[in-house]
Amino acid sequence: MLEFEWTMTRARPGVGKGKISMAKAKLGQVKEPAIFLAQFVGLPAIEKSDTLEGLAKWAAGLGYKGIQIPADHDNLLNVTKIAAEPAYAQEMLGQLREWGVVPTELSFHLSGQCVAVQPVYYEKMDAFAPEAVRGNPQARGEWAKQRVKLIARASKNLGLKAAVGFSGSLLWPFFYPWPPRSEQEVEEGFEALADLWWDVLIEFYECGVRAAFELHPGEDLHDGESFDRFLSMIEMEGSAEEAVAINYDPSHFVLQYMDEVGFIEAYHEYIAAAHIKDAELRRGVRSGVYGGYMPWVERPGRFRSLGDGQVRFKEIFSAFAELGLDPWPVVEWECCLKDPIVGATEGVEFVKRHTIPVTTVAFDDFAAERKEPEVA
Repeated sequence: MLEFEWTMTRARPGVGKGKISMAKAKLGQVKEPAIFLAQFVGLPAIEKSDTLEGLAKWAAGLGYKGIQIPADHDNLLNVTKIAAEPAYAQEMLGQLREWGVVPTELSFHLSGQCVAVQPVYYEKMDAFAPEAVRGNPQARGEWAKQRVKLIARASKNLGLKAAVGFSGSLLWPFFYPWPPRSEQEVEEGFEALADLWWDVLIEFYECGVRAAFELHPGEDLHDGESFDRFLSMIEMEGSAEEAVAINYDPSHFVLQYMDEVGFIEAYHEYIAAAHIKDAELRRGVRSGVYGGYMPWVERPGRFRSLGDGQVRFKEIFSAFAELGLDPWPVVEWECCLKDPIVGATEGVEFVKRHTIPVTTVAFDDFAAERKEPEVA
């Protein structure tokens, strides 16, 4: 049997405080540029980059209209207070507007990673958790679940429709089937993942907020197939699956040799947020898709700044418009070559160039049949 520890936590209550609408409009208007702040926290080039004020004003100065906030950084955001006090959440929104931006989503990448931890990662995951729970996997896991629940409630009080983050990983060390593992073991792993997330997803459901998982190598949820498996486990138990969504990041699909545009058509109902990040996959002699032991700059698959990689952004923004999707286009800088400030600066105009202002008329309306006005 594969080695992972978990405890059944899913209840089977009748959940129902209103359904989360997943209706699709005919055409979608993508919002203005936003940026994920995680990679810019503490950068010397940004004044007061260890504070939300400093980062918000910097982003607004570049022309960004929205910011995605890494909510696991306590020095940026008092998530506990925002989750508990709606009035304080409104004050925070007003403060952000004064600084020139609005929040797009809160991020639970670090705490989400700690919800489901394979024992081989126990020591490394401690770095993401408070000192009080380090060295205690059960306490760390419970802290992580409560933290993500707080982020769900904080998102509700801020008027946000989704929060973004990682699923954690129980099965990733076994993703390539050697030594062989059975289908039963895979099923048990996904059932364990669903059990660990069940009560957290109930919290999202009750808040009317969607948990948008970033499908990311290293996580159990890393592609469409793994997302489907997880969703099928959640669907067995009732309505909480309506809170499950996707943070669409095409760079991770390019590096897995997936169709990043076709994915939108297949999963558009689940896309609740979007990271706009470029990547390239170069055929190598010494290494390929799995070349993960080398420095990023030497890997065949590597992240690039917007416009420097292979992601088909023109088609992506067209698909968003055609399928009625309107996520904030959140720029995420992770380039292995370009300076982060340069990448962030270029990102504003890149998004503006690719955003499609949706037409309200047809090009051949001028030739449409016209009726003569009636004479009174």
